[in-house]
Amino acid sequence: MTHATGKDSTNVKGPDIKDRFVRVAVPVPIGRASLSGYDYLLPAGWQAVPGQLVKVPVGPRQLWGVVLDCPEEAEIDRSRLKAVLVLADLPPLPMQLLEFARRVAEWTLTPGGQLVRMLLSVPDALEPPARMTVLQRADRLPEQARLTQLRARVLDFMQNTPPLPAADLARETGASTASLTAMVKAGLLERQSVPRLDSLSLPDRLQAKELVLNDSQQEVANGIAESFGQFAVHLLDGVTGSGKTETYFDLVARQVNQGKQVLILLPEIALTTGWEDRFRRWFGLAPQIWHSGVTSARRRQLWKACLSGRPMVVVGARSALFLPFANLGLIVVDEEHDAAFKQEDQVIYQARDMAILRGRCEQLPVLLASATPSLESWVNAGKGRYRHWQLASRYGPAELPKIAAIDLRRHRPAAGFWLSAPLVEAMQQTIEAGEQVLLYLNRRGYAPMAICTDCGERLGCHQCDASLVTHRLAGQLRCHQCGFSQPLRPHCPSCQAENSLQLVGPGIERLAEEVISRFPEASFALMSSDLLARSDEAARIVRSIEAGEVNIIIGTQLVAKGHHFPKLTLVGVVDGDLGLGGGDLRAAERTWQMLAQVAGRAGRSDKPGRALIQTGQPDHPVMETLLAGRRDAFLQRESEMRQAAMMPPHGRLAAVILSATDQPAAESCAAQLAAAWPGWQQVQFYGPAAAPIAMVRGRYRIRFLISAPRAADLQQMLHLWLEKVKIPAKIHLQIDIDPYHFL
Repeated sequence: MTHATGKDSTNVKGPDIKDRFVRVAVPVPIGRASLSGYDYLLPAGWQAVPGQLVKVPVGPRQLWGVVLDCPEEAEIDRSRLKAVLVLADLPPLPMQLLEFARRVAEWTLTPGGQLVRMLLSVPDALEPPARMTVLQRADRLPEQARLTQLRARVLDFMQNTPPLPAADLARETGASTASLTAMVKAGLLERQSVPRLDSLSLPDRLQAKELVLNDSQQEVANGIAESFGQFAVHLLDGVTGSGKTETYFDLVARQVNQGKQVLILLPEIALTTGWEDRFRRWFGLAPQIWHSGVTSARRRQLWKACLSGRPMVVVGARSALFLPFANLGLIVVDEEHDAAFKQEDQVIYQARDMAILRGRCEQLPVLLASATPSLESWVNAGKGRYRHWQLASRYGPAELPKIAAIDLRRHRPAAGFWLSAPLVEAMQQTIEAGEQVLLYLNRRGYAPMAICTDCGERLGCHQCDASLVTHRLAGQLRCHQCGFSQPLRPHCPSCQAENSLQLVGPGIERLAEEVISRFPEASFALMSSDLLARSDEAARIVRSIEAGEVNIIIGTQLVAKGHHFPKLTLVGVVDGDLGLGGGDLRAAERTWQMLAQVAGRAGRSDKPGRALIQTGQPDHPVMETLLAGRRDAFLQRESEMRQAAMMPPHGRLAAVILSATDQPAAESCAAQLAAAWPGWQQVQFYGPAAAPIAMVRGRYRIRFLISAPRAADLQQMLHLWLEKVKIPAKIHLQIDIDPYHFL
């Protein structure tokens, strides 16, 4: 690592040395929709290239940044330039990665500095490695030193051993640290300061002797492998349990064995547990895991390993897409339809779409895998933009589950209960047969709403327009918008009436109460994101279910995807209609996907499975096509409706959200933006309007929605419109290209 020297590094210049400049992008929010930087002087004798990681002064701070360019002339006078302080002792970031970041900034209309912050998400990795003190045998042993039996044993051990920390040497030889210190004083051992090892142990090859693909899987794998080394998008469309994961495992092994790196994106952290177990089972080792729960030391090691270009497999959440892979050969997006791939704050992006963008920048294949493809991917495959590969049957002897509806208009549960008689009877039969039941309800906590029967007060969040959700296990009321929580008390906080709170609707904790009352001898497990926030806890629950220690699984959408429970033969959907309302563009699509995915958890081994869906709308198009197994008919109908409305994937959509603590200021700014709208033809402009959840985290929110034809340059339109109005600093403006949520 090279440091600038001298009292004033700003004026480093030799008498006959031509000034050299670098343009550095730093992690501060400058330049919306562009990857731009500041000019700096490069000290004499230093060498830098685009992609070089450097530390530079930014105001009073010193920040790591990345060199974008080495221009002949600076944009400002040399006398005003500061000098680069440090050159990182690391390879430069690949130019394809910088191009990817630039295009993400342009697509999302995000300040480039925020993309730099994502690229340099582990600043510790850029600093010199920490040093440690080790002991080594002295080159020349002093003749007068007294050699005891212990000292002789230590010296013999060190004869062919590299230097070791004192604690390790003591453990290996049985000597005390005090004895080793005495040996140093006697001149028998020497202390040395060395960089602390900071690297991962990575295999050179992947080999799975028992991973045998059937004919359909092998045909798909061979077909996709033909695109290695070039950009192509493949949609791997296979029914639940068809072996999509094993199919792309074959491709992963091929790439690693060719010296390449592979990135696999999963939508939920909790899914990595089961996925990692499958990887270990086939390959005998673990992949590299990347998500927010990984330790900082591990993140530092993994970030540097990616930049080194060493062959490896990284599986992670959407942020893994911005790791500095230097030798990437394949990107896999598993469960590509999942809405969790949409990042909703700071840099707002769709990880599936940005994975395709990175594949284009790096000229490598991208594989999208799902049993319920997104409408976007299905349409693109139908138009030939993506290669479409299908696995139509389950792997081995397993068969697809039979799906039936329970009409709640005919089989209404008793008051205070949520499970209908046909579902309870099916559960009893399944448990008696020694098999497992999954109850799916996409509501966390105990009850979604609490109302005082004395004063009528609905318990809401003080800084959001949202009800507080009762979480009895945690003894709290929680806001699912901002994370605020308060203790659960028996009296109304408004009128102080005792025992007056009526809990409305069920969450999975309330459903567990009914399960306990109906099946007191059965064991059960609760699975939701708030209960399984830690990956090790999720792993413990998943493994206990796989071992058959749990009779009934009760969970939210966390259980609907990716899991393989061999003894699970019955899925009960408690509220199949949940999610169909609300006017969301993708409400029907998401409901269909979720129901199909959760039903697909049943019967994945040698025993047949079935799914029972409680619904008050059995004649709804989502239910009809799901029960009839007519997926493509449903997708075709959705596609035609979107096309008629000029909505994605046949049109383009963008949301612009203003938020401020001062409501009049937000409304005034929104009025100025509305007045500045240019009024382009064929572009629909909606707003300003208060967001459905008008207050979040104490900030008042106003939305605009813009709809345009697919061929329109929507980003350029937004740029031309927004630059007409100066947005006050106290007002936060967010741009969401292709929004997934409209709250």
